Amino acid sequence: MALTQRMVDILKAIVDEFVSTAEPVGSKTLVDKYGLPYSSATIRNDMATLESLGYLEKPHTSAGRVPSNKGYQYYCEHLLKKDMDEEVKNALSNIFDRRSANIEDAIKESCKIVSEMTNLATGMLGPDAKSQTLEHIKVFQIDPKTAVCVFITNTGYTENKTFNFPEAVTIEDIETCTDILNDRLKGTMINDLPEKLESLKPLLTRSVQRFEMLYNAFAGAFVKFASETLYFDGTSNMMYQPEYADIEKLKQLTKFFDDSKLFRSLVDRQKSGNEVVAVTPKGTELVWKDDIAIVSSQIRISDNPDDNARLMVVGPRRMEYSRVVNLLDFICKEIEDMFH
Repeated sequence: MALTQRMVDILKAIVDEFVSTAEPVGSKTLVDKYGLPYSSATIRNDMATLESLGYLEKPHTSAGRVPSNKGYQYYCEHLLKKDMDEEVKNALSNIFDRRSANIEDAIKESCKIVSEMTNLATGMLGPDAKSQTLEHIKVFQIDPKTAVCVFITNTGYTENKTFNFPEAVTIEDIETCTDILNDRLKGTMINDLPEKLESLKPLLTRSVQRFEMLYNAFAGAFVKFASETLYFDGTSNMMYQPEYADIEKLKQLTKFFDDSKLFRSLVDRQKSGNEVVAVTPKGTELVWKDDIAIVSSQIRISDNPDDNARLMVVGPRRMEYSRVVNLLDFICKEIEDMFH
């Protein structure tokens, strides 16, 4: 059944009101606050129809209605504002004028910006490692027991890992180990790095004094680098959302943030059947899984689709979708213009 214009007006007002207040919406609110030119009885009848069609839900403890995942899907596909305020655009453009050294830093800076502007969690899902090769390794010693290792792939993507050694390591050992790895591992597929490192064990044993500590540090870093890249900023914002006042729901959400394979499956639409998906005209994707909403936009790093990253906003399904979608559209375009 196609929605009438009156039903669309009612659904839009209910979504807007619920996003703003987190309270179930009744017909009186729609008449008094939104000035809908229909009687309360007519609105109640249409709300009942929207509920029977799956666009609205009725909480057990309230006479009002709240949007369902299907209702949010319709809203995001048909009713989103097309653009954001010029003032916000100008402020973001000024931030991006301070160009980051690499795309990873730019995306992480964007996560911080979007998290602060939306009071939601913002994340980066990095390129799929299976299509990339190692280009170069650089290690910076901070002190005798600490170093930062920078991995660079053939696409220009970088990943930083901190090494915390149990005992002091000399700069000479670090440089020797790094030179051997750069010489023998350049061009190796990221997923093959742990196995290839194992084959270099005899050479490293002969050449590096503190071999075991350095080997273990690189082995752990390679395993992490070969796994999915997932980064979040603003996860603590979720504690202040009324939906997560329930500690069990908050625990479930916390585990969700740590599951990169789940995020990859959701944004790649390898769904298990209980998710709802919408795609905006500019390609931003929205996935609703249970009580969680994920809004993600692709960042095209190169002409190879496997090299692309995603900027994501994660939060309760009650979020300000027009603001979130327009922010992601704009920021992803800014990053692409900087690095592509």
